[in-house]
Amino acid sequence: MYGYYRVAAAVNKTTVANPQKNTEEILALIHEAAIKEASVIVFPELSLTGYTASDLFLNQTLLAAQNEQLQNILNNIIDTDTVVILGIAHLEADRLYNCAAVLQKGKILGIIPKSYLPNKKEFYEKRQFVSGRDIVRTTTEILREEVFFGVDLLFTDSKEMTFGVEICEDLWAVTPPSCHMASNGANVLFNLSASNELIGKHEYREELVRTQSARCMASYVYASAGVGESTTDTVYGGHALIAEYGTTLIQNERFRTESHLVTADVDLERLRWLRINESSYSDGRRKKTRMVKLGALPRITQLQRKIDPTPFVPSAYADKKARCDEIVHIQAHGLIKRMEHAHIKKALIGISGGLDSTLALLSTCKAFEMMDWAHKNIIAVTMPGFGTTSRTKSNAVELCKALGVTLKEVDITALSMQEFNAIDHDPADLSVAYENVQARARTSILMNMANKEGGLVIGTGDLSEIALGWSTYNGDHMSMYALNSGIPKTLIKYVIEYYKSNAKIADIIDDILDTPISPELLPHSDDEIVQETESIVGPYELHDFFLYHFIKYGAKPSKIRFLALEAFDHKYDEETVTKWLKVFLKRFFTQQFKRSCIPDGPKVGTISLSPRADWKMPSDAEVQAWLDELDKP
Repeated sequence: MYGYYRVAAAVNKTTVANPQKNTEEILALIHEAAIKEASVIVFPELSLTGYTASDLFLNQTLLAAQNEQLQNILNNIIDTDTVVILGIAHLEADRLYNCAAVLQKGKILGIIPKSYLPNKKEFYEKRQFVSGRDIVRTTTEILREEVFFGVDLLFTDSKEMTFGVEICEDLWAVTPPSCHMASNGANVLFNLSASNELIGKHEYREELVRTQSARCMASYVYASAGVGESTTDTVYGGHALIAEYGTTLIQNERFRTESHLVTADVDLERLRWLRINESSYSDGRRKKTRMVKLGALPRITQLQRKIDPTPFVPSAYADKKARCDEIVHIQAHGLIKRMEHAHIKKALIGISGGLDSTLALLSTCKAFEMMDWAHKNIIAVTMPGFGTTSRTKSNAVELCKALGVTLKEVDITALSMQEFNAIDHDPADLSVAYENVQARARTSILMNMANKEGGLVIGTGDLSEIALGWSTYNGDHMSMYALNSGIPKTLIKYVIEYYKSNAKIADIIDDILDTPISPELLPHSDDEIVQETESIVGPYELHDFFLYHFIKYGAKPSKIRFLALEAFDHKYDEETVTKWLKVFLKRFFTQQFKRSCIPDGPKVGTISLSPRADWKMPSDAEVQAWLDELDKP
């Protein structure tokens, strides 16, 4: 399903040195994982025997009992497509190795030895085991079968999933084996662990797993030994968690006494294209590996993952003040650098009472405050035209007064009428020329006034408008510094809400946020906005969602539609999403010529449409292939 696979991290109830009891718990969890359509399930380190068996590993009886139960498990999963990763002790060439065994449909596909053995404080692994980090390109015999053996094994279904396995301490090493696995194509990394509990250790462990998933641009599935391993001076909590590209998708409640598992749906298609789009992944050194072919894997029939409907907006758990401060500081310092370099002391902003010009004004004020520059040198120009309502004009004026900036008003109706006359345009014809004359008149006024005042024209257009080409070429499309060009509409609302902490402007901001988005270029008769942008081009929350997935990792239109339906929980039906997605695609392709010559502006998030850096696209590319993909049955 669009590159999604369900993976599981299991913590079995452990009885140390009793493989038979452990097998009963393991088989129950495998069955549960199969019912839940998990493609792969990973168990803790030395899960058949228990990790803390210590010197009992040096006794023949324990290993014989382990292998007997390993055969029992194989016999019971002959008809199971789910891949099982178990921890076993394995004897090879008169050396004992701490290993992971990869099983599917009654077969052992490969055995991976642990590379880094802890031998300090409460851990004495080298007393029983030998490192296998140099074992490559070899096989071993187990249960009378010859199987692949070594740290050079990766497992693939030849579709989207390729996974590698490391064991506990391997992750804590300076150069974890998973780094090399990822460089060789592994997009899922599994870790069988026996990490004991200490104060705060679980937080560090989660951070380690999460950051490794980010560094490897992969999913990371971690399962650690449960409370049944607790003995002598060590206590185990059974930590299970799944992370993807720097985000923890799920983790369990530790210290549970019964067997349990957690599952998450990981997006491997996204990870593959993120590697291509976003990093120096392709420069990573590749080592020789052996690819082991998996049988058919279970595929999920219904997605069980929350898709964020506002991917540009920080999560609900983020510190809003810190995030907004960071965004505004990026904007402000970009503007400060430009003004200082150009030896300019004044800034000019066309202020409309809408979201974009409000944020541009607030961020410009922030820059002036940082530099202890007088607010009077911010010149806010309100330019009412045929469609301006008293509500938006009043909000613009009151905001400027509250902020203490210099306010000027230039009515553009007479100027626009002269332009209509010059180009022989009937003012009753409310076509694109009628609208664009006004937009270009405003830009002309701002540019000329900036020359007169020795100031810099601050562009107010945002990332969403740039994506859709929702601007007048050489009108609001142009400025001397495009302050909002890296911020999409959904994020602009988020940042403006943050400014409500300023009591002087809180009520004004509330009304600005409640005002329908409009260019206000068409005339009205009852002082009401008659031209609502979102009824023309579609909801900005949808377009921002489309933009994120289209740019971030090049998602196909059909997947974007699927994700939108999931993310918005069917707030929009499939017909509506398809309609606006087609509008997005058509406008995105046909409006590239505007993006090819936009002014400088600060990059704020991971997505930018600047032609000088992040997005290079021919202005005359055809959209048909994307529309065709969306229309496929």
